[in-house]
Parts: sequence; structure tokens; C-alpha cells
Amino acid sequence: MPKILTELAIRAAEPPTNGASTLWDASLRNFGCRVSQGGAKSFIVLLGSGRRKTIGRYPIISLAAARAEAKRVLAEKTLGKDTPPAIVLGEALELFLTDAQRRNRPRTVNDYARLLRRHLAKLSKVPLDNVATRNIVHILDRLGATPSEAAHFLAAARIFFNWCVRRTYVSANPCAKLTAAKSPPRERVLTNAEVVKVWQCATTYPFPLGAVVRLLILTGQRRGEIGLLRWHWIDEQKRTITFPADFTKNRRSHTLPYGQMVADILASLPRTSSYVFPPAHEHLKGAGVTAVNGWSNLKRAFDRLLDDVAPWTLHDLRRTFATNLAALGVRLEVTEKLLNHISGSFGGVVGIYQRHTFQDEMRAATEAWEAKLAQLIVSRSGV
Repeated sequence: MPKILTELAIRAAEPPTNGASTLWDASLRNFGCRVSQGGAKSFIVLLGSGRRKTIGRYPIISLAAARAEAKRVLAEKTLGKDTPPAIVLGEALELFLTDAQRRNRPRTVNDYARLLRRHLAKLSKVPLDNVATRNIVHILDRLGATPSEAAHFLAAARIFFNWCVRRTYVSANPCAKLTAAKSPPRERVLTNAEVVKVWQCATTYPFPLGAVVRLLILTGQRRGEIGLLRWHWIDEQKRTITFPADFTKNRRSHTLPYGQMVADILASLPRTSSYVFPPAHEHLKGAGVTAVNGWSNLKRAFDRLLDDVAPWTLHDLRRTFATNLAALGVRLEVTEKLLNHISGSFGGVVGIYQRHTFQDEMRAATEAWEAKLAQLIVSRSGV
């Protein structure tokens, strides 16, 4: 039980064997003397959960002077004059990403890191409580030509600033009243000729994007899924890739069979990391980046070699994959299994009780698509 702090008690206080201990003053709540393992003794005042202010070192500052200063600090807090220590946006962002790793799936954290580090970079040294709505509006204006990217950034920024509010780093979320312009649903499907041109370009394009594009064409998976692919998810004997439940968008594990063309691509890739596509620059690993990143820059460089192909996105390859399966007569539920969809054919009660894996059907579908693609490549290359 706390006792009234005295000079005698402070001088007699023994340092703890590890960490630090605090002698609290019964006459002034939240005021005390902190004793470190090395024997240093400092007066402190507790301002809130996890927030303490150091007044000074004993005996440089006397107990009476420290108690008087503590009363002044606590009075300012009561009057609302106390403010949390300033923190710059970049520092808060790294704390947020570290905390997110404990609560979110790797794909989600990777998306947060990409969106927020990239678009908030110019504000990284700005005190967090100085970031205003107009700063976020300016970023959204710059992303006007890419409404999908703007919407994803705003969603991530809103989550980040809500986290900052909960941590009392800021009093309000500057994104609270903002909405991103809705982008029209995409309907782009690459023609057979365009698929071949993209494939041929990807075949000679440097690692990692060339291999990523070819795998997207062959498997119809999401960019983030292939980009974060781990070697230990791949069973080269059974020729399957299993995405774990804590990684997929719908939180269900997804086992995807693959054919010879995918096997040949995987066999050609370097194995320097647990990730199939590690970051191009080693220094990024220390920043929490574990897999290929910088998609926009990579894609722009790739597109410069495809002047005669109309604008397209990596996600359009997923729609193109599904469209080609339909043209091959693949049943809709098999396509949805390959895409790992839980709506449509597998929504509602069906999704709960239907547990057939469709592995044989999916393998037949992927082999049919590989055969068609190989035929298209040969016929359009004049071989």
C-alpha cells in the first residue's frame, strides 16, 4: 500500500533485480519515484494509461520541488491543457503496421504497407495532429485517374487514422467525412491475340513480373495471392498450391491444381527466400516488406512494350481466365472453385453443406486451358 513519500524512503530504496520499481506517493495520486535496475531514481507523474512524464532525477531535484511540479502538471491535465507528446505520421504508421501484423492476415498488412507508405510518404515527417483533411483530399485528387487505387488508399487511411484516434495520437480522423469516387465495374477481357502478346512479352520480361504475369494468366488467381506465394505452399509432387485460410480473401483454405506450364515456370525460378517472389531490394525486408512490391511501376514498364494492346490491369487476367474456361465448356461451379469464390454457386446453405473439393474437375479445367493457350501461342507465333 502506498505511503507518503519521504526523502528517507527514497534514499533507502533498493534497486530491483530487473526492470524498474516505483514508490508511489500516498499524499499525491499518480506521483512517485521510479527506481531503475541500475539504481537511478527519477520522479515521475502518471498522465494516463501508458503515459508518464519524467520530472527529474533525484537528488538533483528535491522531493519537495518534484511534488510541486507534479501538482502543476496534474492541474494542467485536469484543466485540459495537457496534450500527448507529438508523434510524426511516419513513426505512427510503422507502429500501426507492427500492430496490424498481430491482428491481420499477411496479405492485408502488405496492402496497408503498400498503400500508406506510398501515398503518405510526403507527410511522413509531419506531426500527426497537423495532418488535415485537405492533405488527404490532395492525395485523392492526385489519384483521380485511378479511382480504384484512390478507394483502396482511402479505406486503408481511414483504418490507420481510426487506430491513431484510439491511441490518442489524434483527436479526430481526417478521413472521417471523405468518400472516394466509385469506379465503374470493369468488364475488360483480353482477346486471344492480346493474351498471346502479353504472354510472349512476359516470357522474356525480367523477374519477377514476367513470371507473375504468366502465372496469373494460367491460374486466374489474384495478384496479391501470387505475389505473396510461399514455396512451402507448393506440392510439386501432387502439383497443387494450397493457400492457407488465414491468407485468402474469404478465410477458407484453397487448394489449386496446376499443370505442366505452371510447373515449368516454377522450376525456372530462383529459390533465395521462403517467398517465391521476394522483394527486389534487400533493404525493403527490414521495412516489413517480404514479397514483390511496387506493382504500379513494374506494370508501367511492362506496358511500354505492349503499345498495340489496349489498357488492361493484372486483375483483368482473372476475368479473362474465367471467360476462357466458360468458352471451353467448364461448369460454372468448377470455375468458381478455381477462383476461390464462396458466393454464386457456393453461397448460402450450399456453401455450408457442400464439401466436394472438385479437385479432379479443376485439374481437367486447368489442363484444358493450358492446352488452348499453348495452341494459341503456336498458331499466332507462326510456328
